[in-house]
Order: sequence, then C-alpha cells, then structure tokens
Amino acid sequence: MKKSKKEKEFNISKEKDFSNWFSDIISKAELADMRYNVKGFIVFQPWSVLAMEKMYDYMEKTLQRKGHNPYWFPTVIPEKNFKIEGEHVKGFSPDVFWVTHGGKTKLQGKLALRPTSETAFYQMFSLWIRSWKDLPFKTYQRANVFRYETKATRPFLRSREFYWIEGHCAHESEENAMKQVREDMDTTKEVLHDIFGLPFIFFERPSWDKFPGAYRTFAADVLNPDGKLVQQPSTHLLNQDFSKGFNVKYEDKNGKEKPCWLTCYGPAISRIFASVIITHGDDKGLRLPWKISPIQTVIVPIGLSKEAEKLKKEINEQGIRCEIDNSDRSPGEKFNYWELKGVPIRIEIGKKELKEKKLTIYRRDLNKKEKIKMSALGKYLEKIGEEVDKNLIKQADGLFKGRIENVSNKEDLKKVIEAGKIARCGFCSLDKKGEKCAEIVEKKINAEVRGKRLDEKAKKIEKCIICGKKAEEIAYIARAY
Repeated sequence: MKKSKKEKEFNISKEKDFSNWFSDIISKAELADMRYNVKGFIVFQPWSVLAMEKMYDYMEKTLQRKGHNPYWFPTVIPEKNFKIEGEHVKGFSPDVFWVTHGGKTKLQGKLALRPTSETAFYQMFSLWIRSWKDLPFKTYQRANVFRYETKATRPFLRSREFYWIEGHCAHESEENAMKQVREDMDTTKEVLHDIFGLPFIFFERPSWDKFPGAYRTFAADVLNPDGKLVQQPSTHLLNQDFSKGFNVKYEDKNGKEKPCWLTCYGPAISRIFASVIITHGDDKGLRLPWKISPIQTVIVPIGLSKEAEKLKKEINEQGIRCEIDNSDRSPGEKFNYWELKGVPIRIEIGKKELKEKKLTIYRRDLNKKEKIKMSALGKYLEKIGEEVDKNLIKQADGLFKGRIENVSNKEDLKKVIEAGKIARCGFCSLDKKGEKCAEIVEKKINAEVRGKRLDEKAKKIEKCIICGKKAEEIAYIARAY
C-alpha cells in the first residue's frame, strides 16, 4: 500500500533532538522494521542490507589482502568450551542464549548461541597449529552473534543479535601479537575512516574495562552529536590462559613447545552502519558515501522515460549503480524521498534540460544543484564518486574539533561532560588501583573512563582528577552507549 505524504515526511533536527532523529530516520529511510515480536531483534530492510553488504566486502577484502583466511564456524558452542578460560566465562555467561533441547529431547550438554567465538576458534587452532612455520595463523569469519542485552536496546547500536566480522590470529611472541594489534588499528583506519568516512580515537581500555580474557584491549570510539561515544572495532591481545587452556601451542625452531600468543579483532558491521547514519546524516535524512550507497545515482525524469533509460544504460556501463524513479509521486516528493535515502547524486531530466542539452545534478553531500552538459556526464561521473567521499570525510573530520577539553577538577569535569564533550585529565591509574576512582566517575559524573590514547606524547598531568594522588596516566572521560 502506498504511504501517504505525511508518513514520508522527515523533519526532525539532528542537533536539537538527536535521539528521535535517529529513531525516525531508521523508520522513514526504511532501514529496519522494529515490529518483529521478539524483544531486541529487528528485521533489517533492503536499503541497510545492501549498504552493509558493501561494507562487509571492503572489510573482508582488506583482511584477506593482509593474510587472513575466511572460515565459517558453527553458530553453537558447547558450554564446556566457555569454562576453560575463567574470565571469559564470567564475562559472557550473563549474556548467553542457551540451547537446551533438540525437539523434545534434552541435550546432554547445553549449547550457547555464540556471543563471540574465541572458544570455538581456539579449540580448532589446537588441531591445526603444530610448528613455528604455521605462524602467524590468521583467520576471520563473517557471522551474526547473540547476546542477551539487558540494557535498553537500540536498532543497529545495541541489540540482541548483531552482524560482524571477527578475526582470530595466533603468533609466536607477544611482540608479534602486538604487531597484529597495530595492524588491526591500521585496518580500522583504512576501512572505517578512509572508505566509510568515520573519524575515531583509538584508546587502550582500563584494566576493569578489558574484553573478558584479554591481557590488553584497544578500541576505536566514534563521537555522536549528543556527546556520547560509540565503541566501534576493538582489538585484543589475549592472556595466555586461552592458549594454555585450549592447548594452542607450537614447536619453535629449537624443537621446544611453547603456547601461542592469541589476538582477536571485532568490527561489528551493523554497529558501524549506525555510525555511518549518525556521522553523515543531516536534517534531510541519510547521506551515504559513494562506495557503499546501494544506488549511487538516481534519475528523476519529468515526462522523458526514453531519455532516462538511455542515460541509465550509459551510467550502468560505467560500472555505476543507477536507477530511474518512475513512481507516481510528484517530482518534489521524489526529490525528498531520495534525499532521505541518502543517494549521492540525483539527475533531473525534463523538457527544459533536453532543450538546453544540459542535466540538472543534485549533490547530496553538498545539498546543492549544478548544471552540466549532457555530453560531459561520463567524465563528471568518473570523478564525482571520489569527490563525494572526500567531501564527506572532510566534513566528518571536524567532529572532534573543540570537543576535547583539559580539566583539572571534578567541578570542571562535570561541566565538560554535561556539555557533551570529552574530558582529558590526569588519572591515578588505569590498572586495578584506579578502579575506585573510576566508580566515582560513573556514580557522581555519570560518565566512563574510556582509557588512554596510544603514544600520547604530551606532558603528563600531575594529579588524579578524582583522588588527587599522583597521576600515572592521561585519561579520557566521556559518556558512551
């Protein structure tokens, strides 16, 4: 049934009412339907699926280029696997969906719907890895994972089923494992920033906020307009309880058996898509990067179907995704619809354009129209994709500008956080001894210690902002999803 004009309207200020803006854009741009009758689960609609398929493609090609091989692992994991590494089972058990029956038959052992797959991969690593010659052993899988999220769910940002890639690697030494962590960070920049246009800051998380079973955890935080940070890909140097517990070992060059050092990397494509929506979207709707937009150009003909078909054929032959809007909506409704959907380029062709031998082009990245000669369309489209994406990246790169402030006391810390900014301050420790100060930040400031920046070169701040003791670290504090 055709939706009314009122249903199609999108008119919420992103800056003034971000929460409702985000909810409304998901519905109006037809990204997901939240009416599925299981709490925390949504139906992903074609427009988001097609964009995320392209996002998967860029991430997977990058991982494969760097030596990762793809695997498909079972969705279920035996309960006994989780019990092998103590921190891991403690961290994930509250979030696990358990399978207890096959039909009417009670299973001998419970099976978990995977919340993450370390305990599945490393069981197999113990069978596959024998010698130093097998290392580094670099793998990944594209999968959906299930977590019984007890906080308020939010489409794409936080749900009970999400779509991601997880990379798992085995190495000879801690040094080589840290090189992999650095490579994961580079991959995040190459894909999230340089292709999807998302600026972020990589933090090493405090010891109390590490991935369950990790020796060190690093994560990329993207900033939302409301001042909250969204954790995007994280990469972890795991403690050796995993390799020892699962017997993941290798024989070195001297014939001595040693436990492998393991790393894991988790870019959640559905969550990254949330940041694409949020970072680039405006009061008209989505603005999608050229590379991941399901449709890159849309033709809106005004009574000239033959000419539109000819244009589409020419554009498709250039390898550009193009469609024609032949719906019965008015031209104005069509313009609004495709602006809402975030299509990078709209081409308008009517009698006026035909007479002038020019095309009216609307650029979604700049929200402005321009005219070009019909004969110049091919050359125009050759360069426009790169131009659109560079422009979106340039606009997005200003996201953190003016949003990080140095603070030296709790009163200023509270003011900075309430203003939707990130506080940079001295902190006594990001190890266990700083956990009490972090609890005060959570209870009194309603914020989180996100961690420290890697390779921070600035002079350290002398005192902890909470307890006043000597500061061992420069920490960053913000609100987060």
